[in-house]
Amino acid sequence: MFGPAWEEGCPACSFWADSFNGMPAHLAARDVSPVAVSHASLEQIAACRERMGWSFRWYSSAPSDFNFDYSVSFMPEQQRSGADYNYRRVAEPPDETPGISAFALDDGQVFHTYSTYSRGLDPVDGGYQLLDLAPRGRDEGNLPWSMAWLRRHDSY
Repeated sequence: MFGPAWEEGCPACSFWADSFNGMPAHLAARDVSPVAVSHASLEQIAACRERMGWSFRWYSSAPSDFNFDYSVSFMPEQQRSGADYNYRRVAEPPDETPGISAFALDDGQVFHTYSTYSRGLDPVDGGYQLLDLAPRGRDEGNLPWSMAWLRRHDSY
């Protein structure tokens, strides 16, 4: 969503975050605490969060291995020689990629219960769900890549 060397958050992840922003209160009623985690610094995250008007909890994983452990951030060597992302080998992954993981807290222990990556995030994105109902759907067939049309909501 936001790499440490980036000047701003990813447009595609920002699209997802816009949908995510209104959910924490509703999910808390079901004992679910959604948070976002990025590899960027807290200062970078705070500036982006303010710019975009987001109120959800968003944490920095820097300098831990969290993002690397869940295969959403990649070291320069992995970017050159390849790494596993989305349950397959990717020849040259970018430095940061999207993913969602779920965890359960039980008797003081944290358990990893689920992860999905790439287009597996689509079902939690309200914008795509609405586009899927529109006459032309996502209308991404003539784009250089599926999400090339996206901008941060303050950049259209």
